[in-house]
Amino acid sequence: MAKKTYIQAITDALDIVLEDDPKTLIFGEDVGKNGGVFRTTQGLQDKYGEERVFDTPLAESGILGLATGLGLTGWRPIPEIQFMGFSFEAMDQIAGQEARMRFRFDGVKTSPVTIRTPYGGGTHTAEMHADNLENFFTGVPGLRVVMPSNPYDAKGLLISSVENNDPVLFMENLKLYRSMKDDIPDGKYTVPLDKANVVREGNDITIVAYGAEVNEAIKVADKLAEKNVSVEVIDLRTVSPIDNETIFKSIEKTHKVVIVQEAQKMAGVGAQVASAIAEEAVLSLDAPIGRVAAPNSVYPFALGEDIWIPRADEIEEKVNEILNY
Repeated sequence: MAKKTYIQAITDALDIVLEDDPKTLIFGEDVGKNGGVFRTTQGLQDKYGEERVFDTPLAESGILGLATGLGLTGWRPIPEIQFMGFSFEAMDQIAGQEARMRFRFDGVKTSPVTIRTPYGGGTHTAEMHADNLENFFTGVPGLRVVMPSNPYDAKGLLISSVENNDPVLFMENLKLYRSMKDDIPDGKYTVPLDKANVVREGNDITIVAYGAEVNEAIKVADKLAEKNVSVEVIDLRTVSPIDNETIFKSIEKTHKVVIVQEAQKMAGVGAQVASAIAEEAVLSLDAPIGRVAAPNSVYPFALGEDIWIPRADEIEEKVNEILNY
C-alpha cells in the first residue's frame, strides 16, 4: 500500500494488464519512448518492448481502426486518444464499428478494446483539449463509458475495463492526474463496472456526480455537515450504463436530489439520471430535481475554464435551494 496520484494509479493498472496478458497492446501518439504527453505510459515500452507499447502516426481514425481490427482477431488493445477533443476523428470506428460488434456477430465475436483519453477543465489547456464529450458517447449502444473520480477507482476500473470483452471508453480527468493521492494497494485489484459508489452516506439530500465533480460534491457535504445537514454523495463511476438502483435507493431515504456534471447541461448524463428518477422514482421526492452543469456553450479554453466549470459554491447554492423548497 502506497500513496499514489491518479496518473500513477493508471500507470500501475497498465503495467499489471500488460504483464498479465500477452495479448494486451498499448499504442497511440507519443505513448512509447516519451511515455505519453502526460507520462502515463512512461517506462512501459522499456519493460515490454516496442511490439507491445508503440507510437502511431497522428491519426485518431487510424489508431482506432487498428484497434478495431486487433480486437476482432484475438488481441486486447488499449489505444490512447491523446485528448478527448480529438475523438471526433475516430467517431466512426468507435460508434459505428467497435460498439456494434457483439450485436453484429450475435455474440460470437466481441470488441475488447479499452480506449483511454484525458478530458476535463481546470488546467487551462488549449481549445479541444479539455472537452467533456461523454454526452456524445453515452448514447451509443454497446459502448461502456467509465469516468473514475479518484486514484483508487482509476486503477481498479481500468483493470476491469481491459478484462471486459466489450469496448470501453475510459475517460481520465486532467485536473485529477496529479492533484490528489490515495492509498493504492500493491498488485492487482478490480473495481466493478456499471456500479455506482456511495462515497459518503447521508440522510437529508443526495448529490449524484461523476468525475472531478464528485470531489466538489464532497466539499459541499463537508461544509454542510458543520451546519448539521447530512448529504449523501453518489459517484456514478460508470456513466453508461448508469446504476439507477443505487440512486433510487438513496433518494428513497433522503427524498431530495441534486445531479452534478461538468459537461454542458443539454442532453447530458445528468439529464438521463433526472429522466430515470422522474419515470421510476418520482414519488420518493419531496422537492424538484436539482441540476448543476456547465453552460450550453462551446467549452472555453485557457483561463475561460475558471468561470465555466461548476464549482462547490454553485453546487452548495443548488443544494440549499432544494433543501429549502
